[in-house]
Amino acid sequence: MISRARSGLAGLVRRLRALPPSCGPVRLVAVDGHAGSGKSTLAGRLAARLGGAPVLHLDDLASHDALFEWTDRFLEQVAAPLSRGEPARYGVYDWEHRVFGGERTLPPAPVVLVEGVGAGRRALRPHLACVVWLEVPREDAWARGRHRDGPELAGFWDGWERAEERHFAADPTLPHADLLVRGCAQGYLVLPGPRGGGGKSVADHGG
Repeated sequence: MISRARSGLAGLVRRLRALPPSCGPVRLVAVDGHAGSGKSTLAGRLAARLGGAPVLHLDDLASHDALFEWTDRFLEQVAAPLSRGEPARYGVYDWEHRVFGGERTLPPAPVVLVEGVGAGRRALRPHLACVVWLEVPREDAWARGRHRDGPELAGFWDGWERAEERHFAADPTLPHADLLVRGCAQGYLVLPGPRGGGGKSVADHGG
């Protein structure tokens, strides 16, 4: 039972490591899903199992004025240098002070995780080795996010939900997901996504 209970993310990690590089020497892996679905937690757990793989949080590239208009920054500041085998350096948005301040460096590691709403968008997919969709119903994910952030951010969430709905209507990720990940009592269940084909699960329950 123990080995089965741990096989979900373990199987996913083995699969990610076996992928061919997609951006220079890097396997860029998108972790996408609705806001509040648990993408940061999943990416953190995957990163730990990958021996400390770097994680790019798309909240660092987005801003109040451009919730989803960060594609050019990603391509220029992240994808381009990684494709050359060079570290990526990108500006980080300060959500409290509403300015880009400071810089982060992303090394060209064997696997780099990109997590956030829209990580599997059309413009990024040519650079991605795998698109992972965290399968949580939209309403449930948004309710989690609102509870997490508290009533003081209710106005932000009102605007966010409308923007996210527009984004996925125009540029959906789910139909292009290689893998689906569902949370369960024992951790995660990993299944083939629409682009990954049918058949049995890639890995069983586990965290």
